[in-house]
Amino acid sequence: MKKILIFGGVIVLIFAALAFVTTSQNKQKAEGNPYGKANLNPSTIAQLDDPNYQNLILPDELDEKLENGEDVTVYFYSPDCGYCKEVTPRLAPLAEDLNVDMVQFNLLEFNEGWNKYRIEATPTLIQYKDGEFYQGIRGAASTEEYEQFFRQYTLNEEE
Repeated sequence: MKKILIFGGVIVLIFAALAFVTTSQNKQKAEGNPYGKANLNPSTIAQLDDPNYQNLILPDELDEKLENGEDVTVYFYSPDCGYCKEVTPRLAPLAEDLNVDMVQFNLLEFNEGWNKYRIEATPTLIQYKDGEFYQGIRGAASTEEYEQFFRQYTLNEEE
């Protein structure tokens, strides 16, 4: 019986040590992150160095732009979203190639964005004009559809 208690205690200590190490590593990775948060979801941490997720916008910054009546192109995504993982590597370079300043809003880190910006699914691309919703694409679309969206609603090119 004594051996079982000792063995059980060792197992508990091992799990506690693993939890501590994992938490410490995640906190270390999250330090100085662009989200301004002490703790980040592991899926967000995995994207911190990904070049496709570098044009981030925080809720306060987006609110300020919209309140000031600015035109803003916003890509609402979640690092856990399978469709987002498929779309972002196509969408981010396309926006860059077309010189579109597409900011990215992480709904996993800023959950309040779902209701505040009336987002029903990810990925969602929205063009705001004069601080108001103008046009959007909800769900995964083809690269051609995203390019047409940018040209028509963001760049205001004639068809």
